[in-house]
Amino acid sequence: MAAESVFLDTSLIVAASVQSHPAYLPSLSFLAQLAESGAAPCMSLQVCREFMVSLTRAPIGGQVHTTGEALAALDDWLVATTLLFEDKGVLRHWERLVETYAVRGKQMHDCHIVATMLGSGVTRIATRNPADFERYAAEGIRISGPTAH
Repeated sequence: MAAESVFLDTSLIVAASVQSHPAYLPSLSFLAQLAESGAAPCMSLQVCREFMVSLTRAPIGGQVHTTGEALAALDDWLVATTLLFEDKGVLRHWERLVETYAVRGKQMHDCHIVATMLGSGVTRIATRNPADFERYAAEGIRISGPTAH
């Protein structure tokens, strides 16, 4: 049986990358549980961009990251995950989701994550922000993760 793919949301990988983040230990523990279960972690180019923005924009847990530090941390995630492909099919999923769920503003980012997941046949997302993805349950999206903080 093939391992279940699990999409890693930015909120989770940021918390697991910064030791001074308040959710660092719960996030690491959750990721360890995923690994033990044999889950296959994946992410998208959008998550890569969001990760870089988060680490370089402002202090997280009192820690400020240089661009070099953020890129090194991103490289670690790229080694540990599969990067999902984004193509015209993902765009079509995204357009349908935007219309179906009346997505607006910053919600477009999470909608695009779901479109990328659907385009690759991934139905489980690991996040610290479950409310951002609950509307997509009718699409078969299942949410997991440590307790959001």
